[in-house]
Formats: sequence, structure tokens, C-alpha cells
Amino acid sequence: MTAQEEQASASQEEQASAVGWRIFHATGHASSSPPRLPAPPPWRRFRGGPLQPPPSDDPEAALRRLGPGEVTAQLGAEEIDTVNAALLLRRPLLITGPPGIGKSTLAYVIARELGLGRVLEWNIVSRTTLRDGLYVHDAMGRAQAIAAWQAGLRDAAASAPQDPAPEREPGGASRDRQLPPCLGDFITLGPLGTALLPYDRPRVLLVDELDKSDIDLPNDLLHVLENGSYDVPELVRDGADTAHVHTSDPGVRAEVRQGRVECREFPVVVITSNGEREFPAAFRRRCLPLELRTPTREQLLAMVKRHLGERPQGTEDLVDLYLRRVQAGGTHSLDQLLNAVQITTTGGFQADGNGRKLVEMLLRDLAKGR
Repeated sequence: MTAQEEQASASQEEQASAVGWRIFHATGHASSSPPRLPAPPPWRRFRGGPLQPPPSDDPEAALRRLGPGEVTAQLGAEEIDTVNAALLLRRPLLITGPPGIGKSTLAYVIARELGLGRVLEWNIVSRTTLRDGLYVHDAMGRAQAIAAWQAGLRDAAASAPQDPAPEREPGGASRDRQLPPCLGDFITLGPLGTALLPYDRPRVLLVDELDKSDIDLPNDLLHVLENGSYDVPELVRDGADTAHVHTSDPGVRAEVRQGRVECREFPVVVITSNGEREFPAAFRRRCLPLELRTPTREQLLAMVKRHLGERPQGTEDLVDLYLRRVQAGGTHSLDQLLNAVQITTTGGFQADGNGRKLVEMLLRDLAKGR
């Protein structure tokens, strides 16, 4: 980062800190003492329990998304205000913009700056349903486990001595009797379901490319986004007071009571869209819109330096070529620029002749289908 960029960043932070209601300043700097969110509005307060332990970080995922260097400020004052409004009002952010412009990266910037731990990713495809995001029930695995348990009981009964009575627990149950498989062992909460668990501080949920979903999914999300809760019907029917289920965090389980999950702090929901279709008005009413535009030349140069650790010779020319292509129309991604810089700075690469054709291919218009 140049002295001018550092001065601009420092000035932006000073201006942001002067506005007391802002807790997010788009610096991407991890703080030793993460800020706490102010109390939510009365209509966005939830009382889920029991509290889950704080989530761990995922530094490798953050490194892939943000790069090893300082995060380049890509948001202006108005965009930062929108993010802060979503945080304070406990409402989802609906981020639109061209593909590859860094929409999903914002979720990682928020998580790092506010110290909210590992980002939960829900990648949407045309077949995605609401239940996919909430939980998965391995019914086949449970049926197989029950069959194996019943077979084990029969084998134990056939091989047990007939004369001596089995030793019993105070409640009357046989001490050596095998317990049936627990239903919770076969339920795994999805990214959305995990984000709605009761945490002391909100989780960050990235709902990536919602516009690729089936037409019904945005409407199906309305109830969950409004109420911050959902039921797991299999656990409700089971009748047990508590169940310990798997979550989307590797190796972490959660306690669910009476089959119902309700958040304590509404998660920071970042929903991205490439603008391929419009969403229903009822869905948009529950979200705060944020449109990201193509970064400036200075921001692109800083982005390259952040990801590659330096600004290789010829980067300026590639950035200018990339911007000319963006301004000419079509669809382009920031990944294309990084790929072009990476390959043209490889030792022995010749930028003329076939090398020039390769650069043209890397920076091609993605809207043309080739």
C-alpha cells in the first residue's frame, strides 16, 4: 500500500469512527477486542437457547477469499452505511453486481473485522430447496443402524445364559442392554440451520447466487428470515426433550430442544445475486439492497498486490486493458485479471505472439459463452 493509499485509508477510518453508530468500517482488520453490536430493535429480538459455544475461525478460507495482504477498501461511505444499517437492524444484505466483482468477499470482510468466526457458505443451484439449507436427515443411515441394533439384540439374547437373571439398574433396565441409535446422530444442520442456532454473537451466513435458485426459494425463505427460527419435524415427532445433532461446523454438535431451533442473535446474512432475475417484493422488503460496481484503477492495482504480495511489472498495462474491456460492455470477472497477471509474470512468458492470444483469452467477454 502506498503512502497516499495509507493516508486515504486512515482518513476513512477517522471519518467512520466519528460516526458513533457505525461498527463496521470496511477495513477488514481483525481486532483484538471485537466490537459488540448494539441491542436489536424490539421486533428483531429472539430468545433461543441453550447458548452454543463461539465458533472457531477458518483462516485458510479467509486467506483464499481476502488474500494475504491488507484488504482493499472497495466500499464508499454510502455502501458502508448500508452494511451498518443491516447489522443494526438485523436484516439480510442483498448484494447485486456483475459476476466476480467481490460480492461474496464482503461476508469474509465482515466476519474478520467484527471477529464473528467461520463464515457459513450456502451455495445455491437450481435444485436447492429451503430444507437443504436448514438440515438433512439421513433416513437410510438411521434405518440401517436400527436394523443392526435389533440384530445385535437378537444375537445377544440367543447367546445369553438362561439361568442367571441379568443385573439391573435402579430404574429396572438391564445394565448390559444396548441403547437404540439416537435420532440426532442422523441429522445434520445445513449452513442456514447452523447460522440460526443460538449464539451470543451473530454468525455470518453467505447465501451465494440466490438468483440461480428455483423461483420458490426466495418466498420459502420469508418465514425463516422473519422469525429467526424453524422446526425439525423428525425431532418434533420423536418426542425427546433434547437431541444432539451435527452442524455445518466440522466436528461440532449442537443441542436442540423439543425439535425447535431459534437464534439468540440474528445472523449476518449476506445474499449475493448476479441480477439474472428479480426477487418478489415481499422478499426484497426484508433485505437491504447493496449494489457493487467495478473497482477503480487504484483499487484493482491494490487488489493485485494484496493477492500476489507485489505489483509485478506490466500489471498497470493489464489493469488498463481489463478496464477498457469492462467499459466496452459484456461480462468480466476480477478472477480474470488475477489470472492474467499471474501467468504473464511467470518466468519465460512472452507477451507477444501466442502469449498475446493467451492474454486475450483470459480477459475474454464471459457473456459470449466461449
